Amino acid sequence: MRITLKLIISLSVVMIVVALISTWINVGQEKTSLYNEVNRQSALLAETFRESAMHYLEGGNTAGLQKLADKLHDQKRLEGIAVYGPGDTLLSGTSAITPDILARAAEINEALSSSGGKATTFFIGDTKIYVYSLDFAYGKDQKARVELFTNISYIDYTLLLMWKRNMMRLLAQMVLISLVTLLVVRWTFVDPIAKMAEWMKKLRIGEPGTHIPPLKGDLFAPIANEATTLVKNLQAARKAAQKEARLRQEGESLWTPERLKEHIKIVMDGRPLFVVSNREPYMHIREGKDIKAIIPAGGLVTALDPIMKAAAGTWIAHGSGEADFEVTDANNRIKVPPEEPAYTLRRVPLSKEEEDGYYYGFSNEGIWPLCHIAHIRPVFRKEDWEQYLAVNRKFAGTVLEEIAVVKEPCILIQDYHFTLLPVMIKQARPDARVAVFWHIPWPNPEAFGICPWQKELVLGLLGADLIGFQTQFYCNNFLDTVDRTIESRIDWEHFTVQKEGHVTAVKPFPISVDFTQPDREVRALAAKPDPAEILKEIGLKAGKIGLGVDRIDYTKGMLERVKAVERFLEKYPEYVRKFTFIQLGAPSRTHIPQYHRFLAELHAEVDRINWRFKAKDWKAIVFLEKHHEHREITKYYKIADACLVTSLHDGMNLVAKEFAAARDDLGGVLILSRFAGASRDLKDALIVNPYDIEQMADAIYYALTMPKAEVGERMDRMRRQIHENNIYKWAADLTGEVMKLRMDGFSGV
Repeated sequence: MRITLKLIISLSVVMIVVALISTWINVGQEKTSLYNEVNRQSALLAETFRESAMHYLEGGNTAGLQKLADKLHDQKRLEGIAVYGPGDTLLSGTSAITPDILARAAEINEALSSSGGKATTFFIGDTKIYVYSLDFAYGKDQKARVELFTNISYIDYTLLLMWKRNMMRLLAQMVLISLVTLLVVRWTFVDPIAKMAEWMKKLRIGEPGTHIPPLKGDLFAPIANEATTLVKNLQAARKAAQKEARLRQEGESLWTPERLKEHIKIVMDGRPLFVVSNREPYMHIREGKDIKAIIPAGGLVTALDPIMKAAAGTWIAHGSGEADFEVTDANNRIKVPPEEPAYTLRRVPLSKEEEDGYYYGFSNEGIWPLCHIAHIRPVFRKEDWEQYLAVNRKFAGTVLEEIAVVKEPCILIQDYHFTLLPVMIKQARPDARVAVFWHIPWPNPEAFGICPWQKELVLGLLGADLIGFQTQFYCNNFLDTVDRTIESRIDWEHFTVQKEGHVTAVKPFPISVDFTQPDREVRALAAKPDPAEILKEIGLKAGKIGLGVDRIDYTKGMLERVKAVERFLEKYPEYVRKFTFIQLGAPSRTHIPQYHRFLAELHAEVDRINWRFKAKDWKAIVFLEKHHEHREITKYYKIADACLVTSLHDGMNLVAKEFAAARDDLGGVLILSRFAGASRDLKDALIVNPYDIEQMADAIYYALTMPKAEVGERMDRMRRQIHENNIYKWAADLTGEVMKLRMDGFSGV
């Protein structure tokens, strides 16, 4: 109520000031206008009277002059006319002129002289008189003066009425605005805030209700957004606490963001975590005049973002978004996520030459096909190697800046883009605990030997204290490669490499996903996903849905997958017009020729198959080529009868785990490549050889005809495996292992 009163008083004061200034200006303008009108009329009448007065005075006919004056006296508000000769002698005038006017002739003439001789005003009692004077000559050098006396008391009365009317209008406006203000404040602020308070009270005491705050409109949009986020966090915290309590009661313990945060605080003794990767977790792009933050596609971001939210610290990455450096501070830092900042993102700018050589060249035309053995020949160029070396040095300099004041910093380096970075950091900061996680496969020594700089890459990695791979098989391949490439001491029992006094541990850490994220994303949807509605959005009808979710890459087995769909429809024609395969494909590495050729071949194959099975309102394959948000992907996970993850070679492939995590209805069948690391964890998937088109076609049929009970049992076991071995457990294992290592003196490798 006090705020409302202050608002009304403030509005009233402003209105009064504005009204007074406005009225004062209007009254001044009206006064000037009225005086000008009186002066104009007086001048016109005096000029008319002067012509006749000259004639009468020349003939000495003062009686005729008086009659003329009496005749003009009938003019509205004219009090009289007087004609004076030399020495202010009254020659003639209106017979009914007020004696008081004639008696004050000397005073009036003096006032006229002081005002310039044309016009002046004076009072007779309460009457205000306007005097207009006009000199003229007649006869032989004889002079006279005519004076007109006009009653102008009405002017002051008119101006007074203006003041009264404006003040009455002001009073009415103040009353009306006060009432409107009271109503607006009540409807706009008081009632919504009261509802908000009641809503928050229900949440606080745990009553069931919607997570959407009762605040509408642009005015409350920021509060509503923050309140929604707060509620989600509160609900998540409550569920985590309840789950933790239940698990403790059962003698188990689930890894959650809260538990990971406490774990990192303990094992890292308050030191921040530093992550280094090529891909950034959030990218800023332009949408018209606005700048929007998006999440780039890829398993690495999916895996590490939840860890950084829990652990805080700094993520160092290549700033590749078109508007990335428009939103950072002077040191290229920005707090992320945008809606709820939890950690710092440090962006590293790269020139086009650096990006072409380091990323597109050496990393993705060289190391990527080398490690995946997907029958694409690796390309190694000396100029690409030089850029790769230079960019690794640039990132090393940035990392050293970030860790400058941190004692024994913990640095987690991601993937094949920074093979040389561990040794560069260790040479400058021997006290740093450096871990590398290699997300992609590590090939056998013969395949890795193709690289002209294999020794430099191996020595660079051995600068780390810990190297993590997705599976034990890749650990074995790495140690075999070390054994074939350099002189070192390998401890096969403990899986360590000793080189010039420095020990590097090599261990498997199968990466996973945030098990709760798909559920959170589905709850955020307006309604439960409906397969018919989603298919209607893309103009199709189908009874059964297959799904593929991939970054467009030749290692993902997408060509083999669509051929398997074709073979499935050939072998089981009863599914024609009943089964549709939806492929979500995120564009990737479009600058590399192999990817252009692969995408063109994929489009051609999809078009050929669709043309072969052409039908109205149905397609065999729907290829949706764009970046999809996680929430949209989860929607497709929820409706798929079968999800095909058929990589030709993959370190893990988190799509398989995301699909299982999203299926809280225990529906859907996962068809999984034996060459993906996820096949070691998700043994209840239908494991296939992605090169065997016949086997994959049969797997699709088996998935669609599998008894519902078996579908549920398989999905339940996979979900429990992911639930117990989630991304937070992976992060806890990795960081815990790094901090357990004994730090030795580092003299370089």
